[in-house]
Amino acid sequence: MQPTPDFDPGRLAKSLLRRSRQGALATLMAGSGDPYCSLVNLANHPDGSPILLISALAVHTRNILADSRVSLMLDERAAGDPLEGARIMLSGHAESADTDKDLLRRRYLNAHPLAETFVSFKDFSFFRIRPTGTHLVAGFGRIVDLKPEQFLTDLTGAEDLLAAEEGAVEHMNADHRDAMGLYATKLLGAAAGDWRCTGCDPEGLDMQDGQTVLRLDFPERVADGTALRKMLVRLAGEARTRMNQSATH
Repeated sequence: MQPTPDFDPGRLAKSLLRRSRQGALATLMAGSGDPYCSLVNLANHPDGSPILLISALAVHTRNILADSRVSLMLDERAAGDPLEGARIMLSGHAESADTDKDLLRRRYLNAHPLAETFVSFKDFSFFRIRPTGTHLVAGFGRIVDLKPEQFLTDLTGAEDLLAAEEGAVEHMNADHRDAMGLYATKLLGAAAGDWRCTGCDPEGLDMQDGQTVLRLDFPERVADGTALRKMLVRLAGEARTRMNQSATH
């Protein structure tokens, strides 16, 4: 059975990466090489690669330091039979964060605010999984292996946007929570809630209400702060138009 024409495996894999806040992390036991699986919280680098905050006391951390090869299972947590939902098994190498520590810390805390209480503990460190590939299962006839360039976001030429991201997120959350609500309810069909921005990248905006995460894809790629502002204003206008149309029907 061939996938239907509307099936976009790369886009679905990207969405699962961006929307997942927990996953099953598989590592290799130091010494024996036996498989070991644990539940972890995660956030995302602007390119979509997973960010972990893990303790040196944890078995999986000791395993990673001995052998960086890992796999990470993420799923949609679909209601009913969980096997009916889409899922990915991402393989790669978990690397200790020697660079970009401020970026990883900020994006992780945006996704997991409660981690503020222990993020500065000496035994906790940030790791970033550098993917080597992923196996996507999205239903019968929808099973695809993808290369990193098919599910990660290309950040080439987006240095200005990355520099502006922190200020943009703070500005949206401080002054434009109404727009965040409109994006969620009118453009993405979500329920009203306390939606806040957790990050942005050239391809979209991430929003969160508690543990519910939404991904707002941009219709075109943006690469700098000016283009980002214009895109957010444009999408807010589209959301208000839909709100007004629904009010008149």
